[in-house]
Amino acid sequence: MTTDKNSQISKFYKRSLKERREILKSWMNDPAELDQTLDQGLTTAQADPMIENVIGIYSLPFGIATNFLINGKDYLIPMVIEEPSVVAAASNAAKLIRAGGGFTTRSDEPIMIGQIQILDVPDINKAIERIKTAEKQLMAMVDAIAGSIVKRGGGARGIETRVIPNTLNGDLLIVHLLYDTRDAMGANAINTAVEHIAPEIETLTSGRVNLKILSNLSDRRKAYAEGIVPAGELAQEKENLTGVQVVDSIVEASVFAECDPYRATTHNKGIMNGIDAVVMATGNDWRAIEAGAHAYAARHGHYTSLTQWRKTENGDLQGRIELPMAIGTVGGATRVHPTAQLAMKILGIDAARELSEVIAAVGLAQNLAAIRALATTGIQHGHMRMHARQLAIAAGASPEMIGRVVEAMIKANNIRLEYAKTLVAQGEQSG
Repeated sequence: MTTDKNSQISKFYKRSLKERREILKSWMNDPAELDQTLDQGLTTAQADPMIENVIGIYSLPFGIATNFLINGKDYLIPMVIEEPSVVAAASNAAKLIRAGGGFTTRSDEPIMIGQIQILDVPDINKAIERIKTAEKQLMAMVDAIAGSIVKRGGGARGIETRVIPNTLNGDLLIVHLLYDTRDAMGANAINTAVEHIAPEIETLTSGRVNLKILSNLSDRRKAYAEGIVPAGELAQEKENLTGVQVVDSIVEASVFAECDPYRATTHNKGIMNGIDAVVMATGNDWRAIEAGAHAYAARHGHYTSLTQWRKTENGDLQGRIELPMAIGTVGGATRVHPTAQLAMKILGIDAARELSEVIAAVGLAQNLAAIRALATTGIQHGHMRMHARQLAIAAGASPEMIGRVVEAMIKANNIRLEYAKTLVAQGEQSG
């Protein structure tokens, strides 16, 4: 394994699959593990105990995004996704931000929230006072069953109360358990904790406890990323666009997403293209990340963008992202799925906070790629080329024929399956 790693790999996308793997092996302690894991993947025997009623394995492409420089450290980014252009877009955007010094990231302490719903409370104010008085006792009860999380420095961090007006059957008293999960996502630990203290909460409040469950709006556990792109890097000669013009167009597009929920929804979907791909690659819960991100985007009462892009004083482009990031590096599929373990080794990450920051950087890069395309050539320029490639494959083109079929479809501006089949048939006859 080399110690001097650089994720800026020239024409990585043009290398053969075998060549890409050889480059990747130089980043690993056990190079042989790469071929073995990627060729075998998850076996049916391993999958059978993971979920119910297993009948087989459903595979997705596993790709690598390059050029990521985060807090001065190079990363190759594993991404699992079926949508074309996402990996390439992230790599290209990371190269642009690298020219401005790379990504700067940070993250909050890994504090998650467990909720306890209490109904039929005779005196809510008195109940709240009793809970405040018993806070240390309740936290001690949580830590007594926390096991390894407490040993690693985590555990209960506080008890909070909320009152939610409810006209159906009386106001709701909600107790929040603040819980430091360290390097775990923490769902199981938190659910166990709130179930454990629920009877004591019921006694303290003289009410009736109903739900006891974690919240996936992990707004105490956010990740942040920022990056600058020098204006000159954004110039597009073919479209006669200067870097300054592109900066202005991107800022205008960003403001559109910040103001309008219809645009913000698609804007954020593009961000999650990158984020979900890394979350899936590392065996984390992409559904929880999605839910938390979209809820956070609506935290002020209207749905808005998760990113903001602005022009700096010297005319460069600066972007930032912040969102909840309940990510784990221990437990769950991350430690069960062999390919997820491989992804973690490629990243070279053990700490959940570092992983959350890397994922935030990928989200910012993905957003830059999409918003730049939209503000200049249009999103379909790159998408249709990748779509043409998929159609060529679907039409039965051999690996040697795919490139020729794609170019012919693009040149004819006829990107349809029927035309792809015609080109494949013609190629087979001439071959």
